[in-house]
Amino acid sequence: MTVMAKPEQTNVRTMVSAPSLSPATIAKPDLISVEQAKAMDVARMTDLFKAHLNPGQLHFMKLLGFHKIKIERAEGMFYIDQNGRRILDFFGGFGSLAFGHNHPRILEARKKFQEEKRQEIAIAFMSQYAAALAHNIAKCSPGDLDMVFLGSSGSEAMEAAVKLAERAAGPKRPKIVYAENSFHGKTKGVLGITDGQLYRADFKMAENTVRIPFADIEAVERLFRSDPEVGVIVLETIQGGGGIIQAPAEYWQKLRALCDQYGVLWVADEVQCGYGRSGRFYAFEHYGVIPDVTALAKSLGAGKAAVGAMIARREVYMKAYGTPKTAMIHAMATFGGMGEACVTSIEGLNVLYDEGLIDNAAVTGDYLLQRLQALREKYPKIIKDVRGKGFMIGLEFHDFSQTLPMVLRPIVSVLDDKLKGSLSGFVGALLLRDYDVLVAFTEYNRNVIRLEPPLICQREHVDRFVDAFDSLLSRGIVSIVKDFVKSQVR
Repeated sequence: MTVMAKPEQTNVRTMVSAPSLSPATIAKPDLISVEQAKAMDVARMTDLFKAHLNPGQLHFMKLLGFHKIKIERAEGMFYIDQNGRRILDFFGGFGSLAFGHNHPRILEARKKFQEEKRQEIAIAFMSQYAAALAHNIAKCSPGDLDMVFLGSSGSEAMEAAVKLAERAAGPKRPKIVYAENSFHGKTKGVLGITDGQLYRADFKMAENTVRIPFADIEAVERLFRSDPEVGVIVLETIQGGGGIIQAPAEYWQKLRALCDQYGVLWVADEVQCGYGRSGRFYAFEHYGVIPDVTALAKSLGAGKAAVGAMIARREVYMKAYGTPKTAMIHAMATFGGMGEACVTSIEGLNVLYDEGLIDNAAVTGDYLLQRLQALREKYPKIIKDVRGKGFMIGLEFHDFSQTLPMVLRPIVSVLDDKLKGSLSGFVGALLLRDYDVLVAFTEYNRNVIRLEPPLICQREHVDRFVDAFDSLLSRGIVSIVKDFVKSQVR
């Protein structure tokens, strides 16, 4: 069969010959097999990344030296590369690896699910695994946070949370409040409440949003009092991309009271700071308050599955979707509540409590903070601040000029804005190259190194990381810069 454009059209389409319907004539493309992928070398990986994934991102990977590494496997607190080098993971996939890499109980649960050929996608039927996971999440959640929506990512969970809250607030209260330096996801809806120009780019944002400073309760009260159209406020309990920023307990307690007073629904984004990372299951539990809606993701998939969840108070959920007519407005999507993903999450939640990992995050996380505070006192001209809770810690450097000898500061200070993040990058690259330690960074405050190790992290891992960091800083900034520059020209 031949398909052609009409002769009179000016934009003539190319002639297309449709293939025969006989399967025997359909040639297999030049596909890479699983074993070939496993055996691929770094050069081939680089070529394919550049050709099919993200050429621009490769530029930054090269700056940090990450492009030279091929991870062959991972176990517990460590990545193992092509040379057998064990890399201590203090990055933790932005909080996605509560159990470290390939926890044996998680692997066993998934293996048994596969061996018994249980159902994966059961959209037409009720799933015992989705039902059990929703029950478990509700049991882990305080108060009447007991209605659960299952998805595949933090962005999807936050999209569900904001949609539910906006609908429950009603059409007369359409405005959604968010905070400066917030990060709630990159999908189009939550991009409108993500305060980052890099991610917003030139996309058209929703027009029903209002931005306020984070942790400024007076700004919240003024807005609630002056604008009766405000129906929802969305806040990270601990700002991750903003540089691991917290608000005091009084802020959250007053926020809860103001939301009750003015009838505003509070959505707490716990995608990164939740699931035990702060030393409580939810970070807001430190302050004795409960939001109307919250969201989890990251480690909810136990490091082996993509799982996100929105959790809402029953009263709020029923107001939005509580009738047969409205129940399907935001029902579970195709990959929400998949069988093996749910089983992975069910086992993960049990491991979280069976192994005392929330308590470990609190105790060992406090030890990490203490050791880093000691380093801040040792290197006050380099380290500006250390902050966080549990295993969600930000280590902030001074602007680059302030870390240099006095004679160089006036000359370099004019470049501080352009040099933001450079010291973090130098330190991160050298920690990996010279000490086999992996750390992360933050989106908005580029002077901050973000530490989110797995919740299985022990004192011995903390000591190894801090000792490596201490050794690196002891070289002095000038030597660190020289060492980094040398690494770029090799």
